[in-house]
Amino acid sequence: MTDQDQNLEAQDSKPKEETPKTVEAINSTEEVKQESQEKVEAETASTQTEATTEQADAATEAVEAVAAQAEEAIESNFKTRIDLKPFSEKVEAIRSEIANYIVGQEQMVNLLIIALLADGHVLIEGVPGVAKTITARILSRTIDADFKRIQFTPDLLPSDIIGTSIFNAQSSKFTFNKGPLFSNIILADEINRAPAKTQAALFEAMEERQITADGTTYKLDPPFVVLATQNPVDQEGTYRLPEAQIDRFLFKILVDYPTLDQEVKIITDFHERKRNINVDDVKTIITRKELKDLRDLIGDIFVEEKLIRYIAQIVESTRNNPNLFLGASPRASLAILHASKALAAMQGRDFVSPDDIKFVVPHILVHRLILSPEKEIEGIESMEYIQELLNETEIPR
Repeated sequence: MTDQDQNLEAQDSKPKEETPKTVEAINSTEEVKQESQEKVEAETASTQTEATTEQADAATEAVEAVAAQAEEAIESNFKTRIDLKPFSEKVEAIRSEIANYIVGQEQMVNLLIIALLADGHVLIEGVPGVAKTITARILSRTIDADFKRIQFTPDLLPSDIIGTSIFNAQSSKFTFNKGPLFSNIILADEINRAPAKTQAALFEAMEERQITADGTTYKLDPPFVVLATQNPVDQEGTYRLPEAQIDRFLFKILVDYPTLDQEVKIITDFHERKRNINVDDVKTIITRKELKDLRDLIGDIFVEEKLIRYIAQIVESTRNNPNLFLGASPRASLAILHASKALAAMQGRDFVSPDDIKFVVPHILVHRLILSPEKEIEGIESMEYIQELLNETEIPR
C-alpha cells in the first residue's frame, strides 16, 4: 500500500465533524418532533375533555330524569295538593292579634294555637304574673265562640261546673240548669286547687266531649277546649291532679320569665296605654265554622309510614325503662300525630317532617312521664330526659 493510500484510509477512519448546517437541521428536526408530540398530546387531552364533558352531560340528564320521575311520583302520591294559604293567613292573623297585647312568649302562643287546631286541651304552668291567664283569654277572644272562666277553689263542687237539677214548681218537674262547663273554650284558672271529686267531673267532658248528669248525657258543642293554669310554687291549699286527668291534656306548657328587653317593652306598653289590657278590644279572627274547616284540613296532612313508626318508637322507648316509673300511653302517640300535623299546616306544608315531631314531643311527654326515685334524687328533670330519648331514637331518612 502506497503512502497515498494509507493517508486516504486514515482520513476515512476519523470521525466526521458536523457542520453548522447539519447541527441546525438536527435541531430543527428535534423541534418538529417535539411540536408534533405536544400537538398529539393536546389533541388527546381535548378528545378526553370532550368525552368527559359528554359523560357529565349524560350524567346530568340522567339526574334530571330521576328528579322528574321523583317529582311525578310525589305528585301521584298527592293526587290533589292541599291549599294551605287560607290556613296560614288565619293562623298568622291570630298570632298577630295576640302579639298586639302580649310581649314575647312566642312558644306559648304557638303551642296554644297548635292545641286549638288539634282539638286538644292545654295545661299551662308558670309562676304568677307571666301572662298565663291573659294569654288564654285573648286567644279565646280571637274566636267567635262561647267562653267561660272557672276559678277553681278548694270548696268547688262538681255541680258548680257541670250544673244541677232544680225543681220547677209550675211544671212539677226537675229542670237541669247547665253549668259553665257547657261552653266552647273553658279557662280553668288554678285548676290544682280543686279537690279530686271536682277534678273527676272533668274527665268525661275532656275525653268524650259530653257530660252525664242525673242519668242524662249531654253532648258538648264543638269546639270544646280546656285551657288550665296552675302555679308550681305555691302548694298550700292545692291538690295533685290525677294521672288520668293529666293524660287528657295535649300539652303542658312551661312558661318562663320574659327577657330583659321583653320586660322593658312590657313596662313601656303599659305606660303608654295608661291602663291594663282590655280584652274586649281583641278582634275576632275566625268563626267556629272556619275553625272546623281548618281542623278538617289538618286531617288531610300527609304522614309517611316511617314517620308513624318513628312516633311509635319514641313512645315505646318510655315503657319498660328502668329510669322511668311511668311511661307514655298510646294516647300520647295520637297526640304527637295530631300536633305535628297541625304544626306542619301552620308552616304551610301539607306533609309532616321529623322536625315537627321533635318540636311537639317534649311538650306532650313532659307531664306524662314520671321519673324513677333514683333519677329524681339525682336532680334530673323530665324535659332533660325526653331530650335524651329524642337523641337516642334514630331519625328516619
